[in-house]
Amino acid sequence: MKVILASGSPRRHDLLKKMGIHFDIKIKQVNEIYPSNLKGTQVTDFLAKLKASAFKDEIKKNELIITADTIVWFNDQVLGKPSDEEDAINMLIKLSGKRHHVMSSVCFTTISQQSIINETTTVFFKPLDKKEITRYVYDQLPLDKAGSYGIQDWIGLVGIERIEGSYTNVVGLPTTATYSKLKEFLPLS
Repeated sequence: MKVILASGSPRRHDLLKKMGIHFDIKIKQVNEIYPSNLKGTQVTDFLAKLKASAFKDEIKKNELIITADTIVWFNDQVLGKPSDEEDAINMLIKLSGKRHHVMSSVCFTTISQQSIINETTTVFFKPLDKKEITRYVYDQLPLDKAGSYGIQDWIGLVGIERIEGSYTNVVGLPTTATYSKLKEFLPLS
């Protein structure tokens, strides 16, 4: 089975590589619009499946397409990737001193079947001052990250008090659950 990771995320690439999975990268642009009535992992499930649907007419018999989506869920709202630095700063001000949920879905698609997993991790930020937030946003440009931050970045090291759940889920790929599901498709171990 040939594994194709349909993600531009360097963090997902790195995590899958560290798991010992051999894969190719193939990315298709998808308009990530979802129905407004969806909540939490319904959003990430929908988007991961939507990304997989871009491959439906070209997937081959021996291929496994992996697509994923990660969001920050805060106050019953999705905090996706920021549109610019100001948006990133405003998102982090909202998250400062509060808890939120990071939700990821991973979709596994072959020519004959599709399966999806999702994971939720609760993240607790300490109160951050605007100077710290601004420094982070302009120094590390987290514009490609849901919720405007990376747990592995400076802001995560100094601002996250604790998490409940999977660390790698917050990075962008829940590796334990992903590995377990991959064992259904590949001869691993």
